Amino acid sequence: MKITEIQTTKPNTWAIKCPLADARSHTPPAVHGGKIYIFGGGGPQFASKNSVYAYDPATDQWEQRSDMPTYRSGAVTAVVDDRIYVMGGGFKQPNGQFKFLTTVEIYHPDSDSWETGPDLLMPHDYPAVAQLDGALYVLGGHHPDATKAGPKTDPGFDFCERLDLKKGQWEEIAPLKQPRFALAAVVVDGAILTMGGVAFTPEGFNNFTLVERYEPKQNRWVPDERHALPWPAAGLGACTLNDTIYIFGGYSTDNIHNRAARFDKQSNSWQRIADMPMPRAAMGVATLGNTIYLIGGWADDGRTPQAEVYAYTTGG
Repeated sequence: MKITEIQTTKPNTWAIKCPLADARSHTPPAVHGGKIYIFGGGGPQFASKNSVYAYDPATDQWEQRSDMPTYRSGAVTAVVDDRIYVMGGGFKQPNGQFKFLTTVEIYHPDSDSWETGPDLLMPHDYPAVAQLDGALYVLGGHHPDATKAGPKTDPGFDFCERLDLKKGQWEEIAPLKQPRFALAAVVVDGAILTMGGVAFTPEGFNNFTLVERYEPKQNRWVPDERHALPWPAAGLGACTLNDTIYIFGGYSTDNIHNRAARFDKQSNSWQRIADMPMPRAAMGVATLGNTIYLIGGWADDGRTPQAEVYAYTTGG
């Protein structure tokens, strides 16, 4: 069966939705008012974008919105009331080197307008993001020196910070025990889990199964072997839906793959679910209702951006 023929919306199955207007990877999504918004991302040859689109699941259509002030890919987003924070990321400069950003911009979906937010303390490109107890967390990412050396020798960044939304100020928190970029994060039981990722270590360029848990009251990271990934993965998609953790694709030791899994609390183990229609890494992940959307990304080690949007509907 061809991919374009997959249209079912039955529980625990995949569907193909309206594709993006142009292919992109590393595009962070955010959900507001029953729509999914995406911000920037990377096109062919790592050319960063600043275009913004909103997806309406009721019509299965994308609508272009006001451009983001900054061209960037590898940023992260968080929704706070009626605002969407877009944080960090980077872009490829004319000289071929990357510039990583401390830039924070805030999008107002209702007015389709932008304002400037408080800069990050340090540049974070392709970090993880989490929102917990009135604060936004930006965790790890590419090491700032990797703008020159490139990702294959990047030791990863252990620097973590959070924005106290009442104070409007970023503050440094405990660093990751294992520096890494292309990691994912979810919030579970009052703690943040950072999952997978990649970094250059003395043993070589490693994709991780590692999961570290941040405990905010103690301001500490501890290994979380319970949730250790079932395969090494960097650039994976991750989310929680109905109190269940889901993971999708990513780079592994055998290239990008199409595997997907959810964590079963009763058995304390990862269980495979239906494979994605195609391999994916560096895609956007958003949840709306009982459906998980995977947006764009890379399909193979050629790092060619994709425009497809896949939707996995759970059993509720």
